[in-house]
Amino acid sequence: MNIGLIAHDAKKKLMQNFCIAYRGILNKHDLFATGTTGRLVEEVTNLNIRKYLAGHLGGQQQIAAQIEHNEMDLVIFLRDPLTSKSHEPDVNNVVKLCDTYNIPLATNLATAELLIKALDRGDLEWREIYR
Repeated sequence: MNIGLIAHDAKKKLMQNFCIAYRGILNKHDLFATGTTGRLVEEVTNLNIRKYLAGHLGGQQQIAAQIEHNEMDLVIFLRDPLTSKSHEPDVNNVVKLCDTYNIPLATNLATAELLIKALDRGDLEWREIYR
């Protein structure tokens, strides 16, 4: 399955720790990430991640394009809801597209853990049929 990883600056360390904890599950899938998030996760996990541009430079739009083309099966987007972003429309667009195209989306650690465990159990195999 194709998994998108995005994390705002205040959540990048959390994303690294999440990916360390679930490296065994993530290693079985194709990972895509915005540039800085991907680099930071790769450094601590040795996971193979296809890195796009930094989120604010268009990386979120690149992941959004994958969602629109039904090429993304799960998105983990650890957002910082307390800090406004100059690229807020891109942030909201990823969320909107996941809702539009029925892509499971986690925007916080609790939901990310639920989705990653569901993925490991095979609960998201319906995405393969949907594609």
